Amino acid sequence: MGASESVPQKSIHDFSVKDSKGKEVDLSTYKGKVLLVVNVASKCGLADSNYTQLTEVYNKYKEKGFEILAFPCNQFLHQEPGTSAEAQDFACTRYKAEYPIFQKIRVNGPDTAPVYKFLKASKGGFLGSRIKWNFTKFLVDKEGVAICRYGPTTAPLAIEADIQKALGDV
Repeated sequence: MGASESVPQKSIHDFSVKDSKGKEVDLSTYKGKVLLVVNVASKCGLADSNYTQLTEVYNKYKEKGFEILAFPCNQFLHQEPGTSAEAQDFACTRYKAEYPIFQKIRVNGPDTAPVYKFLKASKGGFLGSRIKWNFTKFLVDKEGVAICRYGPTTAPLAIEADIQKALGDV
């Protein structure tokens, strides 16, 4: 239920994406891990608090099977204007991000990345399937199913209990 006709119900593990250098990455490599998938933008006003807390949450749970998948996106007021590699350098240098920063993608419109079509079909949210802004977050369970969606202003630390539950820590 909730999946659109054009996106069959499946797992996030069925998709492949490109890393910041353009190399294909099969998301099945994340089977068994809890994922937080986030569309990021370095020039966004939410960048500092989100990147800081994403790094904090990642460092706290990475040894327990948690991974963050960050997708730079320039669709919201052109707040990710550089290259994919520049977006990765920004996150890794300024915020000590050790989680993967993938190639820039589109999260809305006709050229939406397939992985985002899947996530939006799984967890439409209060705006339907449209991504509202930078730093929308999807929590994905160990089987690759999107279990929660959070708006841009929901801080990563505010969803810590949901991460713990998905990891089986509660």
